[in-house]
Amino acid sequence: MTPPQAVLFDCDGVIVDSEGPTFDLLIQDLALHGLHLTRHQLESDYIGGTIESVAQKVRAGGTALPEDWVARFYDQMYALLAEGIALVPGVVQVFDALDAAGIPYAVGSNGTPHKMQITLGQHGLIPRFRAVLSGQAIGKPKPAPDLYFAAAAACGADPDRCVVIEDSPSGARAALAAGIPCLGFAAQGPDAPPARRLTALGVPLFSGMDELPGLLGL
Repeated sequence: MTPPQAVLFDCDGVIVDSEGPTFDLLIQDLALHGLHLTRHQLESDYIGGTIESVAQKVRAGGTALPEDWVARFYDQMYALLAEGIALVPGVVQVFDALDAAGIPYAVGSNGTPHKMQITLGQHGLIPRFRAVLSGQAIGKPKPAPDLYFAAAAACGADPDRCVVIEDSPSGARAALAAGIPCLGFAAQGPDAPPARRLTALGVPLFSGMDELPGLLGL
């Protein structure tokens, strides 16, 4: 393909390997409130959302959560992530290839700004991005397209000349709603629940970051 004007990355599960630990914490915490979910259920039904949307869905299903559950869970999650979270293997090499090609890149995540300060900040990555944007902070989380419009603008790029890198259906829907081509990162393979839903949206998949420079035409 022709190299894009800019590349727009989701954060959790695409840059930082934070989804597994966060899901484990969710499973443990929700079990204390009587809701027993498997990792498969979380990946099928909750990936790509916000903690607020998790609480809404859980309560709608009949599980009672304390009024301050969201704030308390965020505190637990921030403490867990601050202990150290790994980068997705090969993602720094992707950034290096984009830098060498003179292509700007930005982050568009449904995570809070504080969460990204923790996860990206501990690896010194924040200065590399043209912008690190939170759908919660702008009041329009994915699957609304606003976040990726803002990320493209931060890179000085036309949305339809960008590429979004996503691992969740809600993120892919945000990209497609913005008219931005999307590539789906499926580290667990094409048969994992999020990957199957990405495929259903017509999003091409790749399974390793070492594939991405070639897919971007670098």
